[in-house]
Amino acid sequence: MPALVLLGAQWGDEGKGKATDLLGGSVDYVVRYQGGNNAGHTVVVGDQKYALHLLPSGILSPTCVPVIGNGVVVDPSVLLSELSGLNERGVDTSKLLISGNAHIITPYHVTVDKVTERFLGKRKIGTTGRGIGPTYADKINRVGIRVQDLYDESILTQKVEAALDVKNQMLTKLYNRRAIAIEQVVEELLGYAEKLAPYVADTVLVLNQALEEDKVVLFEGGQGTLLDIDHGTYPFVTSSNPTAGGACTGSGVGPTKISRVIGILKAYTTRVGAGPFPTELFDEDGQALRRIGGERGVTTGRDRRCGWFDAVIARYATRVNGLTDFFLTKLDVLTGWEQIPVCVAYEIDGRRVEELPYSQTDFHHAKPVYENLPGWSEDITKAKSFADLPKNAQNYVKALEEMSGAPISAIGVGPGRDETIEINSFL
Repeated sequence: MPALVLLGAQWGDEGKGKATDLLGGSVDYVVRYQGGNNAGHTVVVGDQKYALHLLPSGILSPTCVPVIGNGVVVDPSVLLSELSGLNERGVDTSKLLISGNAHIITPYHVTVDKVTERFLGKRKIGTTGRGIGPTYADKINRVGIRVQDLYDESILTQKVEAALDVKNQMLTKLYNRRAIAIEQVVEELLGYAEKLAPYVADTVLVLNQALEEDKVVLFEGGQGTLLDIDHGTYPFVTSSNPTAGGACTGSGVGPTKISRVIGILKAYTTRVGAGPFPTELFDEDGQALRRIGGERGVTTGRDRRCGWFDAVIARYATRVNGLTDFFLTKLDVLTGWEQIPVCVAYEIDGRRVEELPYSQTDFHHAKPVYENLPGWSEDITKAKSFADLPKNAQNYVKALEEMSGAPISAIGVGPGRDETIEINSFL
């Protein structure tokens, strides 16, 4: 049963879209298993660039069935807008499947997200303001709205009433905002029902049957390992599990069916939003990485914080995900540096620490310990094999592989679909 998980091994934005798209022509299903439209993938096909926020990257592969799993939270207006945009560009979206158990982001979730973040002031988390966290909170509190609820007006109305009973109290009495009308929310949500109906399915059954038929299924995570609600840099994290275990709970496919777990690593490190970032650069090198790498969030539009590669984080990602391979992206961005620092350990209160500290306090005080590796000046975007890379670029890749604890099986040397060096096949 060839089921693969593909996920971010840092703080997200590692280039998962390109990796998924690269495999898209060889797999039968691509499944988003968590997150919502707070994630973003950029995929470049020829001279066309596609920015995907909620849809699986496999939507661009004509032979692939894209699936939004039960672990995803869905904003219907964003989803329909994204589908419409792709249709206008000639992309066939008719194969899309959406789990009936996926939770719906409602207008009141977006309102609560924005109001709460503003209220936190300097203590804010740095959310995208798209209602993701409040939707997951309602899911856990068992007052969430699921896709299947759009097809039973009575149940939908009861659930909206239950959710707004508390939220309107909070909005009016705590935040001094107007109450949200129940009827207005119900009417808006019912308006999406007919448009979404062709896509809604029992995706748990579909995916398990596909695996029993020896179909290839690729599970695509949003965000990254260090943003995982359990295993990330809490509280500066997302509201779901982008790590490998989330692929099982977010799709209904058991762990014994997963055959490979691929971590996407950027050749340096970036982060969007608040939270600790030991290798963050505030100098000209950081500005150069941002400029050359085009480091601006696909979904947020915010500039990404940039820093050197952090091997401590990579080792941690290997461990908590059980990674079998790495896909190293954006190696071309590092062309031109005479020396490239790599963080090999942290210094915390005078101690050298080579593994990610479990204490939030320690991680906030972690200072990077760098090892300088020789850089290269040659253009690598035309490289088709590992041997085509300059010797120093080869050595950089080998050093990262050794430090990270899993083999690097593919290397991105440019943004295009064909600008990838495949060392070992993922399939």
